[in-house]
Amino acid sequence: MAQAEFVHLHVHTEFSMLDGACRLDKLVDLAVEMKFPALAITDHGVMHGAVDFYQKSKAAGLKPIIGCEMYIAPGKRTDRTTTSRTGKDAYNHLLLLAENETGYKNLVRLTTDAHLEGFYYKPRIDHELLEAHHKGIVALSGCPSGEIPRLLLEGQEAAARKQALWYKEVFGDYYLEIQRHEHVPDLDRMNSALIPMSRE
Repeated sequence: MAQAEFVHLHVHTEFSMLDGACRLDKLVDLAVEMKFPALAITDHGVMHGAVDFYQKSKAAGLKPIIGCEMYIAPGKRTDRTTTSRTGKDAYNHLLLLAENETGYKNLVRLTTDAHLEGFYYKPRIDHELLEAHHKGIVALSGCPSGEIPRLLLEGQEAAARKQALWYKEVFGDYYLEIQRHEHVPDLDRMNSALIPMSRE
């Protein structure tokens, strides 16, 4: 029986300010050393390392996956608020990966609009932009700061299911993200809710 290949799809680099420290060249070297067939970079709200990562990966024989962990405004991207009605940060995370050239162009458009139209402490997009620029993109529910995980941790399973179905309808390729990290609280509780939802 062949062993399944593992690929990291949620990776922050030196371009994720205060959240990542991986240098692109060392990241690619390590992925090749560990015999990864592919690797994604998904920096927060930006794609500054995309071209350099693509070129380094191709030169090393590694398949590059270009992505971005976007900030989603709870309402419209033009709203100017720092907290939601529950007192939490007024944005959620959503992981987006380019599947092809169309997806890459849509990611570039989304990050550009996030900075030009939605920037308020963070470069934010909204559901309107996602509906307009979803083609060629694979979406993942994100970390515990993602919309679906947050709703599940707040006990709002019906709302989480409704939003997950919206993302599935918009993107087609939509996946609930499972993480394992010893220093992130509530992951076991979050995963125990995400796994049955994924089976549904």
